[in-house]
Amino acid sequence: MIRILAMDVDGTLTDGKIYMGPDGEAMKAFNIKDGLGIHDLLIPAGIIPVIITGRKSRIVENRSRELGITEVHQGVSDKVQKLKELAGDLSEAAYIGDDLNDLKCMQAVKAEGGLTGCPADAAAEVRGLCDFVSEFRGGEGAVRDFIEWLLIKNQNV
Repeated sequence: MIRILAMDVDGTLTDGKIYMGPDGEAMKAFNIKDGLGIHDLLIPAGIIPVIITGRKSRIVENRSRELGITEVHQGVSDKVQKLKELAGDLSEAAYIGDDLNDLKCMQAVKAEGGLTGCPADAAAEVRGLCDFVSEFRGGEGAVRDFIEWLLIKNQNV
């Protein structure tokens, strides 16, 4: 039974584009369907949404607050260690990511019997490892797609 969903941000919850203004990061685009999946499906199902990302962004803080995500961990260099601290038992964890920096976390989750997912445009190595590859690209509903799949899997446990 999955009780925690850890998510990467750039390339997973967003399209991976980072808009830079003269004073630094200016914008990121988030998909409303992903947000509804987190806020209206995942949280009411009792699954804790978690953000674990290597970058730091006030934009991510603001979006997380809107969605009710209280576990937001930015600037994390060791995603595996952070996820183990939060989940304890990785067999009860799911992880969605898109690129090579997510592989170690995904491998750890899979090794313990947890579930992994990725957007359609994830790196080939990530797609090859995942239990679920969304038909949607990062930032275009892939997280919502994975959430709906997870909820069905949880019902069948």
